[in-house]
Amino acid sequence: MNPILAFVVVMAVWTVSDFVAKKTQSLLSSLFVASIIFLIGFLTDIFPEDLLTSSSLLALAGVVVGFIIVHLGTLISIEEFKRQWKTFVIGVSTVIGIGIALLVAALIFGERAPGGYEGVASALDFVIAGTGSLSGGTISVLIIQEAALGIGLTTVAVFPVLIAALQGLVGFPLTSIILRKEAQRLKGEYRAGRLQAPVQVEAAGAAPATKLPPAFRTTAGTLFVVGVAVLVALGINNLTDGILNTFVVALILGIALRATGVFKPAILSGIDAFGLMMIAIMILIFGPLATVQPADVAALAFPLFLAFLFGIAGIALFAGLVGKLLGYSVPISIAIGLTSLYGFPGTMILSQEAAKGAGESADEVAAIEGDILPKMIIAGFSTVTITSVVVTSIIAAGIGS
Repeated sequence: MNPILAFVVVMAVWTVSDFVAKKTQSLLSSLFVASIIFLIGFLTDIFPEDLLTSSSLLALAGVVVGFIIVHLGTLISIEEFKRQWKTFVIGVSTVIGIGIALLVAALIFGERAPGGYEGVASALDFVIAGTGSLSGGTISVLIIQEAALGIGLTTVAVFPVLIAALQGLVGFPLTSIILRKEAQRLKGEYRAGRLQAPVQVEAAGAAPATKLPPAFRTTAGTLFVVGVAVLVALGINNLTDGILNTFVVALILGIALRATGVFKPAILSGIDAFGLMMIAIMILIFGPLATVQPADVAALAFPLFLAFLFGIAGIALFAGLVGKLLGYSVPISIAIGLTSLYGFPGTMILSQEAAKGAGESADEVAAIEGDILPKMIIAGFSTVTITSVVVTSIIAAGIGS
C-alpha cells in the first residue's frame, strides 16, 4: 500500500476514534473504537493487511516504545513506587486467578476442546495457552507457540494469537467503564478535601528541574539522553538473557533518573516529537488484528468465549478480593487486574481518558489522574511484563503432557 495513503488512513481512524471518545465522555474509549474499526476493516479486506506496516508507524513504534516507558518512569517518584506494592500483589493474584478460572472451565467443558482433542487432559493445553495469553503480552504468546509447535499442536499455537488479537476488544470497554466509576469516586474525594492534585515541580518560567545542561533540553538533546537510557536498558536485558526485561529496566531507570535529578519529571512532555511518538505506540495495539482470519475465529469460537468468560471472572474475583483486603476500592482493584488483557499503552490512555471524563477543572483532572495512573502503569508491568512471563515459562512445559 502507498505509505502516504496508509499514514493518512491510520490518522483518519484515530481522528474518528478520538472524536467518538470525546462525544461519549470516554464511555466508548478511543482504543475500543479504533480496535473495532481496524478489526472490521481487516476482516472485510477494506484495509489491506500491510496497512499498519506501510504507514511506517509500526516501525517507529518499535523504536520509541522504550522512550515512552522511560518517560512514564519519570512520572513516578521513588515514594510513589514504594507505595504501589499493593498494586503489584493484586497483579500477581490476577494471573493466578486467570489460571484457576480457566482450569475450572476445562473441568466443566473439557470434552468440547477443539482440534480432535478429547477429555480434560487435552483441554489443559488450552488452559495453559489461555493463561499465558490472557495474562501476558507478546513474549508470553511466543513462549506458548514455541512449546505447542514443538510437539505439533498447531491448534493450540493459534489459540493464544487469537486471544492476543481480540483481548483489547474486551479489556478496553470493561476497563473504561470501571475506571469511569473510580474516577467519579475520586472526584468526590477531591471535593471533600481528601485527595490532592499533584504538586507541580516546575512553575512557568522557573529553572528546569534537571541536572542536564541546556544542550540536552532541546527536542534532539532530550531524545538523545532518553535514547541512551533505553540502550542501557536493552543492554541489561541482553546481559541477563531477558530475565531483566528491557521495558521493566527502562521504567526503573526513568524513576531513578528522576529521583537523582538527572531527568525532570515527565521528561518528554513539551518536546515537538511527543505527540507523534504517542500515536505510533498506540498502533502497536492494533498490529495483531491485521492477521486475524474469520475461519480461525470460527473454529476456536467456543474456546475463545470460555477463555474470556472464565478469565475475566477469575480476574474480577481474585483482583477484587485481594484489592479489598489491601484497602483498595473494588473498581480500581478490578481495573488493575484487567490490565493483564492489554498492558501499556492502554493503561496510560484509559487512565487519562477516565480522569478527563470525570474532572471538571485542570486541578481535578490532575488529582484523579495522579491517583489512577501510577496504579495502572505499575499494574500493567506487574502482570503483562513480569508475572505472566515467569508463570508462562513454567507452565508451558506442560503442553502436550
